[in-house]
Amino acid sequence: MTKTVTALSPGTWQGGAVRIARPGPGEDLRAAKDHARIMRVLIVEDHEVLGRTIATGLRREGMAVDVVLDGSAALEHLAATCYDVVVLDRDLPGVSGDEVCRRLAAERCESRVLMLTAARSVRERVEGFALGADDYLPKPFDFAELVARIRALGRRRAAPLPRVLESGELSLDPGRRVAYRAGVRLALSPKEFAVLECLLAVEGAVVSAEELLERVWDEAADPFTTTVKTTIGRLRAKLGEPPVIETLREGGYRIAGL
Repeated sequence: MTKTVTALSPGTWQGGAVRIARPGPGEDLRAAKDHARIMRVLIVEDHEVLGRTIATGLRREGMAVDVVLDGSAALEHLAATCYDVVVLDRDLPGVSGDEVCRRLAAERCESRVLMLTAARSVRERVEGFALGADDYLPKPFDFAELVARIRALGRRRAAPLPRVLESGELSLDPGRRVAYRAGVRLALSPKEFAVLECLLAVEGAVVSAEELLERVWDEAADPFTTTVKTTIGRLRAKLGEPPVIETLREGGYRIAGL
């Protein structure tokens, strides 16, 4: 059955300065680690049920998703986090979606903006692009189309992933979202798949638990949680023997033999 999503809420504009988050000098990871970063998405939607529903669906697609309900909160999040894609409702309370988009464009924010609105006229879509939106999706929309558009925008922002990531008996295809060991397909959860993708993409480099938490989980994750350790444990069990994930004393993980 095709999933269709719809909502609309009114909004007004308020002024004010904004600082857009950009990676600092200490955040300049090497290019291989950039490849391992899971797509991070910010949903800006004042219809809370709709926003949570979209977020749940995107998380099932392996994305890390945060949700905010108004333009002011969106600007605060963008000042603290670098998102690959912002799914932005045009009609927001407080700071409107138009104003959020305008500020992102003015600050040369690298995040791609997918604007959502019930407005369907060509003129209104053109206005959205003029504000700096990268794509436009009218409500109601098909969820599969939303996912496809988000992935397309994410590919524009990020360096392309290798077609297939391989190490010894392991192979992982990021595009098809399948992984194998010795030719046998692995039944991995989205988080297990994302962790394995991160470890394979850095080609033997050590990835800390904090880096995995940042790339694979969203802001709701507790930085003191044992979630990463637990997920690594489940992943090791599914990968089988001999073990291929090493734990380093300094608190990181890597694929053995790379």
